[in-house]
Amino acid sequence: MISVEWRNGLLRFIDQTKLPHQEVYIETADYRIVGEAIRKLQVRGAPAIGVAAAYALVLAANDATVSSMSVLNEEFYSAINYLSQTRPTAVNLFAALERMRRTLEQNSRTDLANMRRFLLNEAKAIQQEDIEACRKIGEFGSTLIESPSSILTHCNTGALATAGNGTAQSVITTAAKKGNVLRVFADETRPLFQGARLTAWELLQAGIDVTVITDSTAGILMQNREIDLVIVGADRIAANGDTANKIGTYVLAVLARQHGVPFYVAAPTTTIDFKSRSGRNIPIEERNPRDVTHIGNMRIAAEGVKVFAPAFDVTPNELIRGIVTEVGVLKPPFTQSIAALRKTDGQTPNQDAPQSKWQRAS
Repeated sequence: MISVEWRNGLLRFIDQTKLPHQEVYIETADYRIVGEAIRKLQVRGAPAIGVAAAYALVLAANDATVSSMSVLNEEFYSAINYLSQTRPTAVNLFAALERMRRTLEQNSRTDLANMRRFLLNEAKAIQQEDIEACRKIGEFGSTLIESPSSILTHCNTGALATAGNGTAQSVITTAAKKGNVLRVFADETRPLFQGARLTAWELLQAGIDVTVITDSTAGILMQNREIDLVIVGADRIAANGDTANKIGTYVLAVLARQHGVPFYVAAPTTTIDFKSRSGRNIPIEERNPRDVTHIGNMRIAAEGVKVFAPAFDVTPNELIRGIVTEVGVLKPPFTQSIAALRKTDGQTPNQDAPQSKWQRAS
């Protein structure tokens, strides 16, 4: 399955809000539709969001109204500002936008046709790099699972969330091919049920024994020694290893520490935000209260009730056993292992933290 795909000048993506009951694909030449899809979680998962945003900027540059380089610049920066406001926590979004901006600036003296080609090539490179990163994450992470194990995961980290075969889920599927996965427990992941709707669906397709549990069931499973390890994804990792992931992840990490269960994070290095010194610097998106008060179109909470609905929480680095990346498994102290990535040529992009407004380089 390909979550996001460039096809004949259009961006094609699967509408994840319709899964698992319907496989609906959307094709568009309008970057605004892509932005709304990201905002509404039709496209979701930090790596997939970054890839979709990169292609959205290609769509902006290819718009029929763009007749000159000056018009392209105006349209491009309008699009980049729009896209940067869709999902504030997922750092891959901002890394992709920055790479595309640099491509524009570095080729500012070229003509319109070549600029469009340069931008498309960069978006394709971002996609291909994520495909390769997912493969390597699976390989490195699977070495942590040396014997048949019961694994707990949270939210969705498979092909739907990336351009490749997933992050944490790539670890699971790679280990399964080696015969080292007995079963997977997938948290339902309230309030939008990404675990029940998406992860369980993907694992079933992969032929892996999967059991859906409510988010509050994880504790009793660990208490009964039915979980051998926990592995989750990440939407942003701070320079000290603090990790933002889907709401409920922090609770799992605390439970894992209490019960002596190894807790791992799997994410590409593009998810590391070197400019956020700790989790306190990570912006946490809040979702529409309706996500909590309703399931689909059915209200489950009383009219007028107040709602607190953060989309993510932050797991402190001391609760994390290791961070699986495409360059290996990072171990504590994370301030050192993450800092060492910057000394490895070509492995980690120069990322910027979210910007409220993107401006042309002078």
